[in-house]
Amino acid sequence: MSDPFAHIPLVTPLNAAQLRSVGVPDGWGFGMADRVRFHELDALNHVNNVAYFRWFETMRIVYFSHVHVTSYDDGDPQVVVASNYARYVKPMHLGDDYVVTTRTKSYRNSSFMMEYATFVRGELMCASESLIVTLEHDGVTKRALRPETIAAFKAEGASGPA
Repeated sequence: MSDPFAHIPLVTPLNAAQLRSVGVPDGWGFGMADRVRFHELDALNHVNNVAYFRWFETMRIVYFSHVHVTSYDDGDPQVVVASNYARYVKPMHLGDDYVVTTRTKSYRNSSFMMEYATFVRGELMCASESLIVTLEHDGVTKRALRPETIAAFKAEGASGPA
């Protein structure tokens, strides 16, 4: 059997065509591929729940740049994860090639709901959502999303305020 990941770079943003080539379903247009490492396992030899959140955070930081939320420069908004949860569907194991994907589901003036999914050979292993809030540097005052960020969210199909 040929390796479907042979042509896919690891830990590099992937486009929709690359995602489809490794079985990620339509609707996901941004992701990264990687391989499960030993230090990501728990005592049962499954991927530890903490590893998923680390993968999602790595994906989130790359995504923020992609959709112009922040580059973490001085003038950029502070970005806060207000809530985060995951639903574990199937266990993953050492050496599994996987893809973590993300997109924005919905947005408001200064916040947005992100979705994540982890796939192995096109099969959903874990799904997650995060509520993200953008703030001024005082850490309290909400900061409106940039027009280019809203445009990127709309291009993904995210729903916005009426």
